[in-house]
Amino acid sequence: MKYDVFLFDLDDTLFDFGETEKRAFAYTFESNGFLNGLKDYRASYKTISKVLWDDLEQGRITLTELKTERFKRLFMQHGLEMDAEVFGQTYLKNLGKEVHLIGGVTEMLSSLTGSKLAILTNGFKDVQLARIGGSVLKNSFEAIITSEEAGYQKPQAEIFEYTFNKLQLTNKSRVLMIGDSLSSDIQGGNNFGIDTCWFNPQQEINSTTAIPTYEIQNWSEFNFIGESGWTRIGEKSL
Repeated sequence: MKYDVFLFDLDDTLFDFGETEKRAFAYTFESNGFLNGLKDYRASYKTISKVLWDDLEQGRITLTELKTERFKRLFMQHGLEMDAEVFGQTYLKNLGKEVHLIGGVTEMLSSLTGSKLAILTNGFKDVQLARIGGSVLKNSFEAIITSEEAGYQKPQAEIFEYTFNKLQLTNKSRVLMIGDSLSSDIQGGNNFGIDTCWFNPQQEINSTTAIPTYEIQNWSEFNFIGESGWTRIGEKSL
């Protein structure tokens, strides 16, 4: 096998974050007396959240600031009189209760017996630990590394350096980063000089400067039959 170590992103790579977010968002608004919160505010929230997560990747905001700022902006936009900090804390607790695996994940991970597996995520530490701990994946990873813990976030090379030190890795050629985000997972791998696999189920067009080594649309394409089983982008298939 070409790789010994596999670093996985979590949201929208192994877990369906869209479903997780939808349910947690609805429950949090419902607990505050807004039964139509999902319908009335989610579209605005997603727009605000995307801007702030992009800011996080670029180092313009911290994860702690993001936790409250997204709801401050949402409530201001819609004229809602609520405490954004308290609401944000409740929302994170609800996120941690939601476990929705993407199809094929358990089978894919079971094929990696003997390899070193780790999570590398920009998400909130307590939320990610709760979700993994409440899933069938709870014993699958040697380490769960968050940007909160590392003090850096993908795509910064420093979070990969932190990961290598924690896992006692030295050979970059034997490590593969897998994730759905071109701007954080793939660009991060590029920045650090390791191979990457872009999980792209929506078959989006790559119009960025990030260059994945491989691209797959589903987990059944992610095979491990030795070096001959891996095909780089530009060749026929993975």
